[in-house]
Amino acid sequence: MPRVHLPTRLLTPGFPDVTALFRACYVSPVAYPGTMARSTTPPSASSAHPGGEHPDGWPGKDLGLPEEGPRSVGRIGRRVVALLIDGALADLVAYVTGVWSPLEGSGDIAHTWVQLAIFAALQVLFICLLSGSFGHVCVGLRVVPIRGGYIGIWRPVVRTVLLCLVVPALIIDRDSRGAHDRIAGTVLVRR
Repeated sequence: MPRVHLPTRLLTPGFPDVTALFRACYVSPVAYPGTMARSTTPPSASSAHPGGEHPDGWPGKDLGLPEEGPRSVGRIGRRVVALLIDGALADLVAYVTGVWSPLEGSGDIAHTWVQLAIFAALQVLFICLLSGSFGHVCVGLRVVPIRGGYIGIWRPVVRTVLLCLVVPALIIDRDSRGAHDRIAGTVLVRR
């Protein structure tokens, strides 16, 4: 039986080198200049391991964020609850506007896209105004840019579009940031 070698990258003409992009974004250690918060403990040379894993670390350590308390990375439980709250709010707005009914459903695919558009619009609006979606505010989280300062408009738009695609939000790095946050240059932290 011939031995089969798995490809290390997609060799389709015109398709980007996915493994190199993945390695650049998630595997190689990256320095974040101008981090928004200082760690409570100074980084030590002994804590750095090949591959960037920190067995005694925590999510956000590489970003200079504390392990617990305000400005620490928001944990998965809070994120899921915030997403459920945001979905319920979008459904409520869709119900009030007549797009969706809990008894009849959406009806057709166009109504489903309208519901998704309502969800996206609410995400962008609340993140621009309150530094977090309605769900984030309810569970004590906020979206902040890695380099500090005002979140702006383009970051919430890029983050929301990628969140609506679902897959980027499921690709999580060692700092517990989804690809949507990483590409937008943001991080979800506790208030």
